[in-house]
Amino acid sequence: MTETSPTFTDYDPYDFANRRHIGPAPAEMAEMLATVGADSLDALIDETVPESIRQSAATARAIDWGAPLSEGAVVEALRETAHKNQVFASLIGQGYYGTITPPAILRNIFENPAWYTAYTPYQPEISQGRLEALLNFQTMISDFTGLEIANASLLDEATAAAEAMAMAERVSKSKATGFFVDAGCHPQVIDVVRTRAEPLGWTVHLGDPETDLDPAAVFGALLAYPGAQGEIRDLAPVIARLHAAGAIAAVATDLMALALLTPPGEMGADIAIGSAQRFGVPMGAGGPHAAFIAAKDAHKRALPGRLVGVSIDARGNRAYRLALQTREQHIRREKATSNVCTAQALLAVMASMYAVFHGAEGVKAIAQRIHAKAVALASGLEALGFEVAPKRFFDTFTVEVGALQGVILNAARNRGVNLRRVGATRIGMSLDEATRPETLAAVLEAFGAEDGARALPAIDPTDDDAERLPEALRRTTPYLDHAVFQMNRAEAEMTRYMRRLADRDLALDRAMIPLGSCTMKLNATAEMTALSWPEFADIHPFAPADQTRGYREMIAELSDMLCKLTGYDAMSMQPNSGAQGEYAGLLTIRRYHQARGEGARDVCLIPTNAHGTNPASAQMLGLKVVPVPCDARGDVDVEAFRKAAETHADRLAACMITYPSTHGVFETRVREICEITHAQGGQVYLDGANLNALVGLARPGDFGADVGHLNLHKTFCIPHGGGGPGMGPIGVKAHLAPHLPGHLSELGDAGRSDLGSGAVSAARWGSPSLLVIPWAYCRMMGVAGLTQATKVAILSANYIATRLSGAFDVLYASDAGRVAHECVIDVRPLAKSAGVTVDDIAKRLIDCGFHAPTMSWPVAGTLMIEPTESEPKAELDRFCDAMLAIREEARAIEECRADRENNPLKRAPHTVEDLIGDWDRPYSREQACYPPGAFRVD
Repeated sequence: MTETSPTFTDYDPYDFANRRHIGPAPAEMAEMLATVGADSLDALIDETVPESIRQSAATARAIDWGAPLSEGAVVEALRETAHKNQVFASLIGQGYYGTITPPAILRNIFENPAWYTAYTPYQPEISQGRLEALLNFQTMISDFTGLEIANASLLDEATAAAEAMAMAERVSKSKATGFFVDAGCHPQVIDVVRTRAEPLGWTVHLGDPETDLDPAAVFGALLAYPGAQGEIRDLAPVIARLHAAGAIAAVATDLMALALLTPPGEMGADIAIGSAQRFGVPMGAGGPHAAFIAAKDAHKRALPGRLVGVSIDARGNRAYRLALQTREQHIRREKATSNVCTAQALLAVMASMYAVFHGAEGVKAIAQRIHAKAVALASGLEALGFEVAPKRFFDTFTVEVGALQGVILNAARNRGVNLRRVGATRIGMSLDEATRPETLAAVLEAFGAEDGARALPAIDPTDDDAERLPEALRRTTPYLDHAVFQMNRAEAEMTRYMRRLADRDLALDRAMIPLGSCTMKLNATAEMTALSWPEFADIHPFAPADQTRGYREMIAELSDMLCKLTGYDAMSMQPNSGAQGEYAGLLTIRRYHQARGEGARDVCLIPTNAHGTNPASAQMLGLKVVPVPCDARGDVDVEAFRKAAETHADRLAACMITYPSTHGVFETRVREICEITHAQGGQVYLDGANLNALVGLARPGDFGADVGHLNLHKTFCIPHGGGGPGMGPIGVKAHLAPHLPGHLSELGDAGRSDLGSGAVSAARWGSPSLLVIPWAYCRMMGVAGLTQATKVAILSANYIATRLSGAFDVLYASDAGRVAHECVIDVRPLAKSAGVTVDDIAKRLIDCGFHAPTMSWPVAGTLMIEPTESEPKAELDRFCDAMLAIREEARAIEECRADRENNPLKRAPHTVEDLIGDWDRPYSREQACYPPGAFRVD
């Protein structure tokens, strides 16, 4: 193979950025290569990555965006980018509000790797802290909405609304195919609901629920409370009409408003959705934010996403775990109720801690102050002669200004304030926790007051007579009355509480998390540092373009770098999770076929070794999933694939493949699979879950993929955050670019009354504040560094496979005996020979200080291991030592040297409770708690 990039021996020891990300030192790489039996790193790559997909030397030379930046230089570059954004006081509202993150939460949660580098809490023994925090979030949501059950977060308010629609269709007794949406919902919510409904054949009816709703024509309705223009109405009569027709009532609501208003559950609502953003989570130009969905207990099995439940541990103590996991899309595939994979766990934790920090009294006081500011501003505008509507509101109202609209909007901007254009003659404004008196004065001056401060009336937040809330809808029921929300909120106690929870978890700041297909790699501090800067954190997603120049330039540069690395021609940054990326990619393919008059194409071929969410995503587009089997080696059965493609030639829309496959092998016939699909008129969707094995070596767009998502929370270093945030932008070839998701913010007011722009998430760029991380990663590593990272990821996986081979069977490998960036080891024989299951091994690894690899997927009873390039050799060896010791413990059972039930594997994990109690086990406490691989203080 022609050399296309430097080898590790060429690396400058002063290149600190690459040494941060690439764990093994050059000497350690030499030792690892000797173990795997490769003469050099490039020789190993030549044996592993098929020649047929490798990018050419000319292509490699063309991929360039300048010399890598040092850590200091990349932080300085981020400063320059940040300064191109302008932080105004944004009273735009529309679902996004200024908020004040308590500094203790900012430092101890948002900026703390113990929280942001953790994985989804599937392994409850080492996730009790996150699970408790997420249960607090669910409790908070249930309290505010007045509904019995809530999930642990969704992606954003708009996608939560779409999930509520799908949930309503599942549980409704109505046979109608229509869904009603209140015109008072936020425009981006309406747009995403329309996008989701169209492929499934559901008709969206938009209008006033009191005058335009025909309950018999719909299976459900989404009602606004409060509405986008501030209106607050009693929804109970509308909900009663829906229920009489067998339809479901969902309510889009605002948590802060519910601190003062009657909750939707008390009006009879079946579902409530919204965003927890204003509970201490910065706007970040649109995300990430924790959306929520709550429902009646009767509908809990149809609720999308993850739910935390209370359980009992082995000693009868209270414990937490994810509940109803049989609904997970990896298990149910095309029968899943949703393709939700990444949620917004980190942001849900922040929002829950905001409620813990303030308690019921504090949240109510904040809501009262927000309302008082709105009343004061409305009163000041009325005193100037302007008409304010509605007369009853919480924090939002509009002002009739006639032909003065443009003049007043500009005058406000000249004073550093963004207001919202409403129609042709009105201006809207939403007040929030962060709104200062100076901002209110500036607004009054923009409307013509000579001295805004003097024109602003003083309003007592606790004066009921000064309120403009509807008298009949004032809240009377308590909330946040659980003990955790009553704790002493002194910062000392709050900090200790957050530390206690973090100490119950395992994240990357403690140990390697060798999860196959999830790429748990370094989230470098230099890449994370800018997230909380005001120039990135405090930007409203609908701020004028001249205030977001830094964001726009950064996103354009990132898109260009990602296109160069993948071979795609265009990127959409809108999908705010990998599953959303799958959905957006298939949606783009669907629009492409429709534009060519081939909208009847509705079959999607999905090999059984593809990523688990693929079938669920296809089902959400109304596609018929046709599974394609694998051969004995775990590769796609190409002849079976060919036959399926030919059988469905007239209806073939797409195939969805994962490359390298989830079996951890580079298949040699991937080009042929792409060619077969194209020959029958279909498009190739390539799942980006395993892109960490391709960057710098091969480009999906070159070997046949038409579209694919990139898990920026995997390959490009956005942290997993305990189950989210994530970003899954899609890259496409040129012919698909015109069909990428659009957004209302790009269309202007003229587009708001049409059929919608086809957005897949609430904000134009999904969760844009996160994009500073992959941008900094790419700039700091450079092309050669990224290529080196891929090579070392492959080396590390082969090193583990080699060390474990013999003790365990490596289930899949190439003809040369190589694996890609991950490997699947078979532990099923131990169940028969020693009674040891994959669960026993996972729990024993906790004693060793590790999170288990991916369990029982893609093959039941196996472990899928992905070490990534970030881990140094010492950590790889520690993991291998632990696994080999576990095999010896199983051997002791096989040879009857250990009891089949009372042994370290079956009794793991060993807790402090075990150690301090009576010890009646035939092995020592030392063997229990300090197996090979475990950390021990010398």
